[in-house]
Amino acid sequence: MTDAMTLHEQRHVIANADEFGRVAVMLGGLSTEREVSLDTGAAVLKALKSKGVDAHAWDPAEKTMAQFADAGFDRVWIALHGPGGEDGALQGALQWLDIPYTGSGVMASALAMDKVRSKHLFRARDIPTPDYAVIRSHADASLGAEQLGFPLIIKPSGQGSSVGMSKIFERADLNNAVDLALQYDATALLESCITGDELTVGVLQGRALPSIRIVTPRVFYDYRAKYESDRTEYICRGTSSDAEEQSYADLAIAAFNELGCTGWGRVDFMADADGQPLVLEVNTVPGMTSHSLVPIAAKKDGIDFDELCWRILETSFRAKQAVETMEVAAHGP
Repeated sequence: MTDAMTLHEQRHVIANADEFGRVAVMLGGLSTEREVSLDTGAAVLKALKSKGVDAHAWDPAEKTMAQFADAGFDRVWIALHGPGGEDGALQGALQWLDIPYTGSGVMASALAMDKVRSKHLFRARDIPTPDYAVIRSHADASLGAEQLGFPLIIKPSGQGSSVGMSKIFERADLNNAVDLALQYDATALLESCITGDELTVGVLQGRALPSIRIVTPRVFYDYRAKYESDRTEYICRGTSSDAEEQSYADLAIAAFNELGCTGWGRVDFMADADGQPLVLEVNTVPGMTSHSLVPIAAKKDGIDFDELCWRILETSFRAKQAVETMEVAAHGP
């Protein structure tokens, strides 16, 4: 594991639960990942309460942001996955309300959620990533398939948890997969299918957590493999040497920083035929369920689940400071 810090972030230690004030755990929402978000939020809420935090569930699918503004919360632990919670929309609303929140800010959240734009940034900065094409129609997909060759992965540009994602082995399957992906977004990402090991690296307060190698009997690490299957294996750490572990850690921090992410998150990888890591995407609000990856990596690093939730809540102080810094830069002290 690397001890390298990001250029702009280090841990803001909170010793007393009273310093957090009244905390809303935002969970549920209206995205396709609502059920996962409810599981994440329930686990986080239980953990925070066990450590004495004055934490309360808040489901924006059931109550409005106007009601939230009058509810007297001091900060927010964001447990919303997918559009509306992970894409910068909620982060922007909370910034207007001057309420600190966990994790990345508005722009970083939007960029990380947009798989196409994040891939453009990775490619521009020479962060290794699989070859890809941008898809808006069957014609785009046909051209992209000719350029990339089979097998291929297609996924909506702005969804998570493998929603709308397919693995395509031959041209006959292409159009149906395109139709599925475009049900969720106007734009999809067609990507060369890398057949090596799948690994992920959590990032917490500027540091990379131990890597995890994912082994699934399914065609790929899809929604069922992530949240329902007991046959998925998680090997932590997932690399075979200190040098390889450092390579994944450095790339995770580089990808995280390139999108401007802060606080916590997860960077997903595939290893190519030569064993070299390729960045797939950055997740700014990873799952925190019984099958989730960041808690596994944190435990390997000596951080139990309750402490992990506390540490993530600490990032809300960093988010608040970042807003104040931007305000000073724009308007003066």
